[in-house]
Amino acid sequence: MTRKFRLFAALFLAGSALNIADLAAKEPGRIECTLIVDEVSGDVLHREGICDKAFSPMSSFKLPLAIMGYDAGVLIDAQNPLWDYKPEFAGSKREQKATNPTIWEKDSIVWYSQELTRRLGESKFGDYVQRFNYGNRDVSGDAGKKNGLTHAWLMSSLKISPEEQVAFLRRFLRGELPVSEHAMDMTQAILPHFAAADWDVQGKTGSGWMKTKSGKIDRSRPIGWFVGWAMRDERRVIFARLEVNAKDTEEYAGREARDEFLKALPRISETF
Repeated sequence: MTRKFRLFAALFLAGSALNIADLAAKEPGRIECTLIVDEVSGDVLHREGICDKAFSPMSSFKLPLAIMGYDAGVLIDAQNPLWDYKPEFAGSKREQKATNPTIWEKDSIVWYSQELTRRLGESKFGDYVQRFNYGNRDVSGDAGKKNGLTHAWLMSSLKISPEEQVAFLRRFLRGELPVSEHAMDMTQAILPHFAAADWDVQGKTGSGWMKTKSGKIDRSRPIGWFVGWAMRDERRVIFARLEVNAKDTEEYAGREARDEFLKALPRISETF
């Protein structure tokens, strides 16, 4: 073996080792969690990543909002109320349409959430969050803006960890929240379904971004949630998937979190 060849081989092997290490390592600054628990026992079936750090729930908060809305009588059934879009809602183009509870959850319509909380009112909305023991229970909103009623869950004051998401959902499914049976039934009825091999998954995504110290949105740090439950045969498990990326993504981070979870669930579930 010539000296030149030995040098080339050494450089190739070193480069390969670095590539393998790079692939194995997480992106610097990236945070993720996959947490799955058994609904009946509460036993942790799978835990991977950082699951005790709290972030804004974004549109994953539509799940507790649905519970509040049905319990308070603001929401009626899967198709009612149907609310028309108004220009003052300042929604994105895809949101500029008449929306009912099913469309709201399926298409993640922000203005419908905000119209719901307006109709609940500050007192009742805050009381529900407290009684649900949801995350840090802070619905004050952005400092000095008095916008908690419509923005607390949107990259603002309200924060929740994957551990807390799962604990909240378990209380909901086990009938331990102080709400009506109608609220429980209708919330489960409107939550979107997804397939993951032989699992029937129901869940809600949430997408947003971290903020800088000055309070500006940092689009290089997208946050994605997917939370809910999955059924196979007679067994139901509860899950939370969180991704906080270290770089901007082409699509909503919540969709990425959802797709990653649906892809991984059949493999993960082989262990429980």
